[in-house]
Amino acid sequence: MLPFMRCARSGRSVIRAVAATAACVIALMPIMGGGAEDEASGVFGVRLPEGYRDWRLISVAHEAGGLDDLRAILGNDIAVRAFQEGTRPFPDGTVIARLAWRHQSSAANGAAFGQAQSFVAGPPTNVQFSVKDSRRYADTGGWGFGQFEGGKPNRDEALLRTCFPCHDRAAKATDRVFTHYAP
Repeated sequence: MLPFMRCARSGRSVIRAVAATAACVIALMPIMGGGAEDEASGVFGVRLPEGYRDWRLISVAHEAGGLDDLRAILGNDIAVRAFQEGTRPFPDGTVIARLAWRHQSSAANGAAFGQAQSFVAGPPTNVQFSVKDSRRYADTGGWGFGQFEGGKPNRDEALLRTCFPCHDRAAKATDRVFTHYAP
């Protein structure tokens, strides 16, 4: 056994803290890491995290009105654990993805049911990310926001500057997150 592994309880706490910090840094690397500046969404500099489509499902939603879309809300491991445990505020390293599609009637399902009652994901609209980093995004409650269409970052500063005020106004009590965990 290595000498540092034979530590007292307080030593184990230090090792756990270092491991937790490393996990947060590793979790944020794909979002904040290198790459051409043109890969980052405007204002907050959020990038598409590698492998985000394989993250775990947190919830689903149907937005009516002008948006009229279907949404899947996914989270990295830190986000999922925080949702499951009810941890608020969310810890640094939390990344929440929102994938959206226009919804459309399924002709095949309608034929099976004898009426149009089943809707499925149609053309994608966009992907949005909320990234928790209390130092980097101190001015926006610890959250950075990014939006991508067709895999390309949205750099519309006016649009992206609406993210925090809306989240702050409508979801401040839940650490500026609209989604509720659907186990």
